[in-house]
Amino acid sequence: MAFCNMCGAQIADGTTTCSVCAGRVATVPAPTTASVGGMTDNVAGMLAYITIIPAIIFLVMEPYNRNRFIRFHSWQCLFFAGTLFVLHMALSIFTLVPFLALITLPLHLLVSLGGLILWIIVLIKANQGQMYKLPVIGDLAEKQANAI
Repeated sequence: MAFCNMCGAQIADGTTTCSVCAGRVATVPAPTTASVGGMTDNVAGMLAYITIIPAIIFLVMEPYNRNRFIRFHSWQCLFFAGTLFVLHMALSIFTLVPFLALITLPLHLLVSLGGLILWIIVLIKANQGQMYKLPVIGDLAEKQANAI
């Protein structure tokens, strides 16, 4: 049994008006989140960003690799991790020069902090069901997600 929002009287399930006060009863629509393989899309998209292993698994496993949303977030995770790796390797090359090591240590920290902030943003956006695209990486991920 449901209760009226205005007077609190019991009303029958499925009715839209209260018989006691004639007030309109607010109906809560059923959530319409798509589900693939027993896991909702937003959770699978968010899990793709945890490490690169779930991203690779989602690209290989059968029910998940057909979903464009999950493929997009998996590809974006892989490209994002690859970009961070390349940036850190490029900065590490400069540490071989004696005085540049003092400059590259703060740059390593800035790249890591920026990566952490972007990682949190894409986790939140994927959990909200949005296809948030990072500037260059997002376009590449979208092309790969639409390739199938």
